[in-house]
Amino acid sequence: MQLPDQGKASDVLRYFPSTYVMIAHSSSLSPRYPNNEFYNRLQGKFSGVLRWEQLDALWEQVLANPEGWYVYEVGETLPEHTTKPEELPNILREIDQVLHNEHKHDYCGIVYTDDFTRPTMIKIYDPGNLGVVCGPGDAPVLPRWVLSRIAPQVLDKKMKETEEVWWKRILPLGRA
Repeated sequence: MQLPDQGKASDVLRYFPSTYVMIAHSSSLSPRYPNNEFYNRLQGKFSGVLRWEQLDALWEQVLANPEGWYVYEVGETLPEHTTKPEELPNILREIDQVLHNEHKHDYCGIVYTDDFTRPTMIKIYDPGNLGVVCGPGDAPVLPRWVLSRIAPQVLDKKMKETEEVWWKRILPLGRA
């Protein structure tokens, strides 16, 4: 992972300017929480971080202004306070290590940000639980982590844990 003194986001944008994809996430959160800023932002438009170099640049942007970030691991206790600025580099390093160790591809593609140059919300998906993200399914897969400048709200764990992975619903392998 590149830390602030090891490169600039503008360098990555110059070399990879066309590899960001704007996607609009729609979610079942909207009807249940129409007046909640966190939920509304969570389901808003995000840019996909497709290359590992872009992820390094995103971390650089976060660390350039480390105050005021909540780090929420979905399914765990909500953070009551923002992360201490001096702790944020280690947290990002640990998340980065998990992503690289569990998502063994030459591309990233599982991290999304609301704004690459001035991020305020970042969704990081679990490399081991991508079934519904990249295939059909009933319940949306929630991110494994949400980094946010807005105090997070509890994400329904039932949405995260599906009864069976999507491919088992499609392919009846091993069923009697």
